[in-house]
Amino acid sequence: MAETLDPRRSKLKREFTEHRGYWSELWDAVLELSPDYFEAYTNLSSEPWKNGSLAPKVKEFVYIAIDAATTHLYNAGTRIHIANALRHGATRDELMEVLMIASVLGIHTMTDSLPIMTEVLAAAGKDPRLDQRTLSAEQQAIKEEFVKNRGFWPAVFEPILHFSPGFFKAYTDLSSAPWKLGALEPKVRELLYVAIDASTTHLYNAGTRTHMTNAVKYGATVEEIMEVLMLTSCIGVHTITESVPILMEELAKHEAAQAKEKAA
Repeated sequence: MAETLDPRRSKLKREFTEHRGYWSELWDAVLELSPDYFEAYTNLSSEPWKNGSLAPKVKEFVYIAIDAATTHLYNAGTRIHIANALRHGATRDELMEVLMIASVLGIHTMTDSLPIMTEVLAAAGKDPRLDQRTLSAEQQAIKEEFVKNRGFWPAVFEPILHFSPGFFKAYTDLSSAPWKLGALEPKVRELLYVAIDASTTHLYNAGTRTHMTNAVKYGATVEEIMEVLMLTSCIGVHTITESVPILMEELAKHEAAQAKEKAA
């Protein structure tokens, strides 16, 4: 991008920085190629920042969680928003807790697949009959530990506990780690679970419902939940931030090749 911006682009850059609190070189080419798109995105992404429902560092925690989630792994965004969160006063433990929360997303392989497994077994005449199974003392202790650490019990965990108590015990320890660290308040933890489950890279509605319910139990307001969803819904812009640099590189190659042909 040219060092000197025209008046409109200069104004748009200033407005983005004022609303969002930062500027990244990721936006340079976007602003150069399409100020109309950049203005529209600025207006959209700035909406949750116009409200005071969540603290700025918590807004940044939402961005970190959805960028670092295994369904997205957008490292450029994770880096930007960790830096932003630190500027807003976030601590090392808070940031580590955000990452730990996001890291448990893989359990949805189990929660979505085990119901299918039980249906397949039933269709094959090998009905596991979960409703007739009784928890062993070990399994009951694991369940109680999960409830103690996490504060709830979803029915989707029943098959895991029945079929592989060892695995579920290990998952209980893993998923409880951020709750034992205690850097974030419970409401914020639950809102982060909402963000990673509701993200368009995951759309795990069962988890979204569970963690919204938990968040409300911990005092979350409709404004706070809406703010999390607005922040999360802007993830689509990463199509632009990842692809525009490629476009610029290929344009440069194409123009260089054309210039070479003309000179030949």
